[in-house]
Amino acid sequence: MIGTVNRVLLVLAGLVLLVVGGAVLATGLGVSVPSWWPFDGKDDVLLSRGDRYRWRDEGWWWPAVIAGLAVLVVLALWWLLAQLRRARLAEVLVDSGDGQGALLRGRALEGVLGNEARTLDGVSEAKVVLTGRRTAPQARVRLLLEPHAAPDQALRGLADEALAHARTSAGLDELPAEVRLKAVKHRAERVS
Repeated sequence: MIGTVNRVLLVLAGLVLLVVGGAVLATGLGVSVPSWWPFDGKDDVLLSRGDRYRWRDEGWWWPAVIAGLAVLVVLALWWLLAQLRRARLAEVLVDSGDGQGALLRGRALEGVLGNEARTLDGVSEAKVVLTGRRTAPQARVRLLLEPHAAPDQALRGLADEALAHARTSAGLDELPAEVRLKAVKHRAERVS
């Protein structure tokens, strides 16, 4: 998702800069512009002194400016933090015993781990994402538990079966996992 957001933001910023820059260039070259355009000649400035001081005495001006800038800062910080998040692990390095090693697709290991976790008693749905380095992967697991499930048994089954099998098959010394449990929403049963 972050790649899509980056592309959209870059396209929007590029379009705005292209339109404004093209209009300023066209005006500077003497092409006629619409009447609402802020300046209309080679010697004109984008914002005149009168335009800059026009709203200063209005009571709503500075709160609006500060609120707008605060929104921009929050959005910029959100974007920066999104860039720093770890991406999904593309491949895991498996020790093949010949000194070369083999690469296992991260999605394949996620799929196997998720399928095995779904077979556990009381687990309705399982989603797995691998993060970390390819020599030291980490798993983030989300389990959706059925109403009758015991969370401790589901967690123990995940650790003893699914994660243990993944760790053994990939030849890893350890496979740390962060597990989030959530219960399936169901309607209340009517008692008569």
